[in-house]
Amino acid sequence: MPLTRVDWQPVVRLLDSALADGAAPGAVLAVSRNGERFIYGSGRLGADEPERPGPATIYDLASLTKVVGLVPAAMLAVQAGRLELDAPVQRYVPAFAGQGREAVTVRMLLAHAGGLPAWRPLYREATTREEAFALANSTPLVSPPGTADLYSDLGIIVLTQALEAVYHQRLDSLLAQSVFSALGMTSTGYVPPASWYHRIAPTELDPWRGRVLRGEVHDENAAVLDGVSGHAGLFGSAEDLLTFAEWMIEGWNDGPSFRRSVLHEFTRPQLLVPRSSRALGWDTPSPGGSAGSRLSPSSFGHTGFTGTSLWIDPERRLAIVLLSNRVNPTRNNPRLAPLRPALADLIIATLSEDVR
Repeated sequence: MPLTRVDWQPVVRLLDSALADGAAPGAVLAVSRNGERFIYGSGRLGADEPERPGPATIYDLASLTKVVGLVPAAMLAVQAGRLELDAPVQRYVPAFAGQGREAVTVRMLLAHAGGLPAWRPLYREATTREEAFALANSTPLVSPPGTADLYSDLGIIVLTQALEAVYHQRLDSLLAQSVFSALGMTSTGYVPPASWYHRIAPTELDPWRGRVLRGEVHDENAAVLDGVSGHAGLFGSAEDLLTFAEWMIEGWNDGPSFRRSVLHEFTRPQLLVPRSSRALGWDTPSPGGSAGSRLSPSSFGHTGFTGTSLWIDPERRLAIVLLSNRVNPTRNNPRLAPLRPALADLIIATLSEDVR
C-alpha cells in the first residue's frame, strides 16, 4: 500500500501531543519506504513564530552533520583510495602528534574510540579556524587509543582536517560538489545564504552571541570554525534528508552510490570497545537508544543536539527523519528525547499493520 494510504493518525497524534507538551516549538517528521514518502509538519516555526513548518523548512542539523556530511566524504575518500581506515591520523594531519597520538587511527576517531575527550570550549580559546584546529590537535588524550567509547566532537574536528587535506578542498565546497549537488539536495549546506532565511527555523537565544540564532550554526565550536566542520554546521530540510537516506539505502542494497562493501563497513558496529554500538560515524540500535526497539539490527542512524535525528533501516528500505528546534528558545529542554524512540516504534507498528 502506498504511504499516502497508510493511517498515520496515531503517529500524527503522538507528535502533536509531544509538541503541545513542550518538546519543541515545531517539528517535521519524514518517512520513506521503498522510495515512497510521508512528510508531516507540526507546531510552529519558532516559539514566537506561528508559521507551520513543512517539508522545505530548514533546520540546524547539529550532529547529523557527522553522518550527512563528514561520513559520506570519508566513504568516498576510502572508496577512491585517498583515505585508509587503519592508517594513523597523523599521516593526514601531521600536527596531530605526540603523547600517544601516533597510535590513533582514522577508524578509531570515526568510532569515537580515539581517546580524545568529548569536548573542549575551542570558541573561548581561539579566534580563527586555524587556531581552533591547532587546539583540537593538541588536546591531551584522556584514555589510551582504542580502549574507551567516548563520543568526541574533537575527534571529528581532527578528521575534518584529514579530509580537507586529502581533497585539498574545504569541507563545504567538497560536499556541495560531491554529494549535495549530485543528489539534488538544494536545501542542504553550510552557512546558509540570505535567500534561505525565511525557511530557517530559529534555534537558541544564545548567551554567548547575545541573540536568537537563525541561519547561524548553533554549535559554538563550529561557529569559530567559520561554520564549517565535520561535527556540526550543516543546515537542511526533511525532504533533502530523505533523499540522502534513499541514496544510502540504494547503496546498501547494491545501488550505484557506494561499493556495498564500503557502506557495510561504515554502518556495522565496530566493536573496538566491547558492547559499543558505534559504527563509523554512525550509531546502531542499542537498548534505550533513540532508534527504539523495533528497527532491524542492520539499521544505522544518529541524533543532533538541536533536536534532529535520522534512522535508516536498509532491510525494510525505510528511513525516519525527525527535524525540530527543541533548543528554541533555550537548550534547557529535555522533553524531546523520549519522543524519538516512541515515534520509531510506532512507525514500525503502523507500517507492520499496513502490510498485514
